[in-house]
Amino acid sequence: MNLNKLHTLGIDIGSTTVKIAILDSENEVLFSDYERHFANIQETLSDLLGRALYKLGSIQVSPVITGSGGLTLAKHLGVPFVQEVIAVSTALQDYAPQTDVAIELGGEDAKIIYFEGGNVEQRMNGVCAGGTGSFIDQMASLLQTDASGLNEYAKNYKALYSIAARCGVFAKSDIQPLINEGASKEDLAASIFQAVVNQTISGLACGKPIRGHVAFLGGPLHFLSELRETFIRTLKLDDEHIIAPHHSHLFAAIGSALNSKKDTPTALCELQKRLENKIQLDFEVERLDPLFETSADYDKFISRHSKHQVPIKDLATYTGKAFLGIDAGSTTTKAALVGEDGTLLYSFYHNNDGDPLGTTISAIKDIYRQLPEDVEIVHSCSTGYGEALIKSALGYTWEEKEYKTDEDGEMKLVKVTTKFTPPNPTAMIFWLKNRRPGQWRDKVQQEITTALPVVISDDLPDDE
Repeated sequence: MNLNKLHTLGIDIGSTTVKIAILDSENEVLFSDYERHFANIQETLSDLLGRALYKLGSIQVSPVITGSGGLTLAKHLGVPFVQEVIAVSTALQDYAPQTDVAIELGGEDAKIIYFEGGNVEQRMNGVCAGGTGSFIDQMASLLQTDASGLNEYAKNYKALYSIAARCGVFAKSDIQPLINEGASKEDLAASIFQAVVNQTISGLACGKPIRGHVAFLGGPLHFLSELRETFIRTLKLDDEHIIAPHHSHLFAAIGSALNSKKDTPTALCELQKRLENKIQLDFEVERLDPLFETSADYDKFISRHSKHQVPIKDLATYTGKAFLGIDAGSTTTKAALVGEDGTLLYSFYHNNDGDPLGTTISAIKDIYRQLPEDVEIVHSCSTGYGEALIKSALGYTWEEKEYKTDEDGEMKLVKVTTKFTPPNPTAMIFWLKNRRPGQWRDKVQQEITTALPVVISDDLPDDE
């Protein structure tokens, strides 16, 4: 490769990722890469430039920076900066000039760009990252997977649930009860994608139609095919009006390269060397002071709190009555077996892995494995997000107390009736079909190896 020939370099510093694209004189991509920066922007960009250096050599480039985190970096490196909407618009005009609307999802931002008669209108989310890549990552963690795993689950969905995407906290409040009630991961994954689509359309378009040729840009829409299909399905787009460029996740970087005036040539190795010095970026904040200045402070804290402990006894040596409490929480399952004197005989704390019933059953089995013969569990109680599921699946005993007012107007207990509510077969079937599909069959299948006799009778009743 001719090291003296000038190329254009586009750098996109996003909220969660760094992207670079090097173009030749024909505006074709010679090299591109995409990497999460995990708040280490300088190191990530230096690494990406190093990869380009290894592949292309120390070529001459004319760099331009864009993105939400690029302005301070551009000033430090002495590199021109271009607004992201201009970069994306430039790339679309070059690669897909027929675009009417562009939908771009990033790590923590979402945009809709309208192209109308030469005018460009951009609508972008505010400070909340609801309905963006970070939101998808957070929701994926609830299902014990990542964004790509969420995409695979969504391919086989059968039903959609209503989930809020405006805020991750609200979405978690919608999803966690569904997980605890046994909803399938496939349905939940598709519902999360649908929530992102609804948030983007309602929150950004605000009633303005999204029609014509629609381009899908940004990392989430590039890597998550089912998210893109959910947009297409919701917007009712046909193949003619779908624009999904090959480098859709790099469009801002490509657009910034296209905006280069080629007036700041520099060697690729020189640009990488400039990143060796520490740069304080505008959106980097000062860290809070540590909770404990010294090890002695930490030891003092531990000593003070260790004085307040629940009294504990050994279950193996205990005799008498015991009481079982189960807390089926949103993400964890807790169980405690308590003696008559209030001492803790057994405790269980475990992540429910999206299966609170299965975790509860494991805890109960563990208790009975350790339970001595002369210990009787006389009462049990459940609470938490999964309380209804635990009761429906395992059944429960409860007391009905009848009171009567005597002549003096005092309430007196006159009758106590112990009742038992058996497990709910519907709840058990729902849980088995979604959580233990390999152990569940809707129909019994039998193989017939012999021919069955067929009897044809002429003694059929006449039609009246």
